[in-house]
Amino acid sequence: MKYHIEGMDCASCIGKIETALKRMPGVSDVQLNFATETLELNLAPGAPTQASDIEKTIKSLGFGISANTGQQTVSAIDIDSDNQMAPQDKQWWQTQKGKQVVGLGILMGSGYALSLLLPAYGIWVFAIAVIVGVFPFARKALALAKTGSFFSIETLMSVAVLGALIIGEAEEAAAVVFLFSIGELFESIAADRARAGIRALSSLVPKSAILLDAQGGQRNVPATSLQVNDLVLVRPGDRVSADGSIVQGASSLDDSPVTGESVPVAKTMGDNVFAGSINIDGVLQVRVEKTAADNTISRIIELVEQAQASKAPTARFIEKFSRYYTPAVMAIAALIIIIPPLAMGGDWSTWLYRGLALLLIACPCALVLSTPAAIASGLAVGARRGLLIKGGSALETIGQVKTVAFDKTGTLTEGKPRVTDVVAFTQEDSSIQGQNSQGQDEILALFASVETGSSHPLAEAIVSHAEAAKVFIPVAFNASATAGKAVHATVAERALAIGSPVYAADEALISSTQQAQIEALQNEGKTVSVLFDEQNHEVLGLIALRDELRDDAHEGVAQLKAMGVRSVMLTGDNRLTAQALASNLDVEWEAELLPEDKLRLLNEMKNNRKIAMVGDGINDAPALATADVGIAMGGGTDVAIETADIALLKSRVTDMAHLIALSRATMRNIHQNVIFALGLKGVFLITTIFGITGLWIAVLADAGATVIVTLNALRLLRFKGAPPLVNPPKVVK
Repeated sequence: MKYHIEGMDCASCIGKIETALKRMPGVSDVQLNFATETLELNLAPGAPTQASDIEKTIKSLGFGISANTGQQTVSAIDIDSDNQMAPQDKQWWQTQKGKQVVGLGILMGSGYALSLLLPAYGIWVFAIAVIVGVFPFARKALALAKTGSFFSIETLMSVAVLGALIIGEAEEAAAVVFLFSIGELFESIAADRARAGIRALSSLVPKSAILLDAQGGQRNVPATSLQVNDLVLVRPGDRVSADGSIVQGASSLDDSPVTGESVPVAKTMGDNVFAGSINIDGVLQVRVEKTAADNTISRIIELVEQAQASKAPTARFIEKFSRYYTPAVMAIAALIIIIPPLAMGGDWSTWLYRGLALLLIACPCALVLSTPAAIASGLAVGARRGLLIKGGSALETIGQVKTVAFDKTGTLTEGKPRVTDVVAFTQEDSSIQGQNSQGQDEILALFASVETGSSHPLAEAIVSHAEAAKVFIPVAFNASATAGKAVHATVAERALAIGSPVYAADEALISSTQQAQIEALQNEGKTVSVLFDEQNHEVLGLIALRDELRDDAHEGVAQLKAMGVRSVMLTGDNRLTAQALASNLDVEWEAELLPEDKLRLLNEMKNNRKIAMVGDGINDAPALATADVGIAMGGGTDVAIETADIALLKSRVTDMAHLIALSRATMRNIHQNVIFALGLKGVFLITTIFGITGLWIAVLADAGATVIVTLNALRLLRFKGAPPLVNPPKVVK
């Protein structure tokens, strides 16, 4: 049986639902996926449990449920039609939790206003706010208790609030309910944003495809309807609609969504293409080899889902603590109220007063705030520094990582090619006799002239370089292109062409000296373009391009090393480029990796240690999801940013060190807060039992602890970042 579950805001929701379902006779193999909000289970034939019982139980826990009877889906996401996973149109204030927060806020404001004008009546408004606010949590706590989760966080909060209300502290009780409701709302918003990243992946495959029939006719069909061996047309600018192989045509394709390759790849007949790749400059006919449910993007979606589902759900600290804290406090309070009057002839009213005071002292205000107050300060500091951290769990975990895996393109590098070398061949280094000597500026001008008007990234880089060098670019005529191979133009009455070394070797004569220069540049991880005269078959010059390291890459890696964190570069780019850049940075590296390869390497590197992945591309999404912490560069794709736990909005490598330092400072602050909150409560629990302190001291102790914990958390706002390096690394270009 398959269901769609609504309202799962945190990983602990999975445990609550699983606990309830496993207690039902006949139910087995319960599998919940938090990321896709899907539930799968087996129900034994003839079992006393019916489908209606399952739905009723889940609804009683405060979650929505509907049968998953949708059409063909791809990894739980239908990329062809709107379904339950479509983005919600509701704003936060239109949701049930949003309305509750707004309503409680109005009641709280009214209570404070009335307390100033008519103090005697203000408490009644607070009491109403408490009853209205605690009702859904108390009802959920009862439902959880019936299904096996006896001491949930809802139970802890309800007991504390009702205890405070009984002894007349309605204002404090209302504040606890209000803050708890805000926390629940934030969790809901964060969960929706996390799921949006998975939904966005499906948009990479076009909704429709141009299907070619046996007679050569064309018709638009849904991409999900394509079958193996279908023939589809891919025009320039289109995304490839299915995994397959080229049967006619040649073109350059941007494979970065799949492989992370920084430069478009020239492909021709017989070469494989991936769904989601962008066709740049040629018309292709592609034979489909995989259906929509099994194409590259669908596999990436599935990897993201599996990675998020396989993360061990780490219950919130207070949820774990409440398993012991809540029953212990309730039991102690009950014993204090009952035993002294019965066993020692004590006064019932005195011991009732002390028992209720104990409940108030045990009110987890300071304890509950100890973590979120520090987390809130840490998140605020991060946001101020351009570190978008999606929740306290990510902020806590990043400080524990021992290895940071970096994608190359757009992460350690700028993500766009730049001209690194301009080589003009002279008569001495050419095997062609009578060649006119050309200066570097002249060769650069000819390159830019031929490339003017082309939208290819390499062409744009060459033209930009020429413009920056203030080189005069002559006018080109009769411009044309051989898709995926070369560009042609007539400049100053000379028929010129620019192509790859392989293409140039077929069309012109390349001397051994020139070939050695080409190979030397390629060994440095650079892409080489060759300019030659098509009439005389003369090679005139070379231009080399490479996606260069970010200006702060060396410093960022060195800071991590100083903090005891290992850096590794993982890339889908070619080995020569990866080796050259990794040697420059002095980091470990792996190259020519597909998304599943990155996933495998991450799992191998974990080895019981926390690992972070930093990337910017769609192809990085599975790795970002499977790492303990996924970090996206702010200039990267929306999919990477949504999938990641943290986004570096300023796209600085050095921000990784600041991020880890901020996490470690936040965790120290949390530990201080927890120790103080529990220690103070322990002292006053003892003094209350012996009658040394009364109700007003209990209130003061709880409020005072809350204030001190909050002030301590605010110290994080003065965070200055990771300590600077004593000996900054020397940058080698």
